[in-house]
Amino acid sequence: MQFEKNILCIGAGYVGGPTMAVIAQKCPQHKVTVVDINPTRIAEWNSPDLPIYEPGLDEIVKETRGKNLFFSADIEGGIKEADIIFVSVNTPTKDYGIGAGKAADLQYWEKTARQILEFSESPKIVVEKSTLPVRTAQAMEKILTSTNNGIRFDVLSNPEFLSEGTAIADLQEPDRVLIGSMETESGLKARDVLVEMYANWVPRERIITTNIWSSELSKLVANAFLAQRVSSINSISALCEKTGADISEVATAVGMDSRIGNKFLNASVGFGGSCFKKDILNLVYLCRSYGLHEVADYWESVIKINQYQQERFVFKMLNAMFNTLSGKKICLFGFAFKANTGDTRESPAIFIAKRLLEENAEVVISDPKALKNARADLKGVNGKISYVEDPYGAACGCHAIAIMTEWDLYQNLDFEKIYRSMAKPCFIFDGRNILDHEKLLKIGFNVFPIGKPAMAHFDLS
Repeated sequence: MQFEKNILCIGAGYVGGPTMAVIAQKCPQHKVTVVDINPTRIAEWNSPDLPIYEPGLDEIVKETRGKNLFFSADIEGGIKEADIIFVSVNTPTKDYGIGAGKAADLQYWEKTARQILEFSESPKIVVEKSTLPVRTAQAMEKILTSTNNGIRFDVLSNPEFLSEGTAIADLQEPDRVLIGSMETESGLKARDVLVEMYANWVPRERIITTNIWSSELSKLVANAFLAQRVSSINSISALCEKTGADISEVATAVGMDSRIGNKFLNASVGFGGSCFKKDILNLVYLCRSYGLHEVADYWESVIKINQYQQERFVFKMLNAMFNTLSGKKICLFGFAFKANTGDTRESPAIFIAKRLLEENAEVVISDPKALKNARADLKGVNGKISYVEDPYGAACGCHAIAIMTEWDLYQNLDFEKIYRSMAKPCFIFDGRNILDHEKLLKIGFNVFPIGKPAMAHFDLS
């Protein structure tokens, strides 16, 4: 089959894989290839067991793989053949040198830019898909034009706004698609090419075009605003526990204000994932580099509240369980940072598990999709840890259960059966406020939600 365009994505991770699968599904006239430096990951994308879990992804990959969607380790060949190159490589927070702990680590991004320059033999549209600091496109352009080899490169910014667990739906029916370009004749022409590709399934009114700097900044700001809402409601959950107010009732009352809305107002043990913390720290570093220290302090407080909420959760467990966790067996229901994904990056469960182990507790971890990643996250951590997928088996003999992830399956468990198998007195710490607390109390549990009065069979004073 003769394809109209060859589209390449460098990076086969949580963004690159699903995004290219949907583009292949919606644009059968184009050939879509995903490449990665990790041959094992590419082999997994070509296998029946994909390297990431995302509802709906398996079906799309099976529908398109081998037809117009391909996964390959041949980066050089992919670059030579491509008309459009999406750069979707990892940009973690630096852990060394200047900006350590805040700035984005751009080493993989720069290596990719240099590969594109080295192997290109024809004009390319290069699309930033990774979350990057503002004005990174300018650096990309400088690298790509450094040799004066006569090849035309146009750099665009097209940030992703995916939510893990609903990524396929987000891609198929996005709130918006944002495309930033240089305000030059060739830049605008390249932008139009990408607009036409997305217009195969996205209504034109949802395709927003901006200058490239606005596009790069918009991604950081969107994640900062979402994380800010989580930290805001979590800060109020602490006040609710002191005053006797119910955070769910407060969130409902506040969320019914049309100026505020009800999304991201669920109090919890804290946010996780690869984006929120990383992007806010990136924003903080950016603000400080421009001398905007008050602005940086404001956004850094969002991270501090998230850390406070997780520490507060551990202290609540310690205080409720008679001020010692030593030798007690505690089961974590969920390890993924949110439901419907196996991703555990920056998951609150990592911090909670480590803190419990520091208190000499025995930790049992249960999750329907994230146990492989949990093992990797806690590798080398001292203490007694076990991994049991079946929640009934995991809870057996435990002194407490802590809900870490809002998986639907946890709401539908037979808690009477679980109660009978646990050590007494037994506790439930609902870090997601997803359970029926009155029912659990009647069964015999001592129940400690987030932002609500505790419910126990003994005096809590």
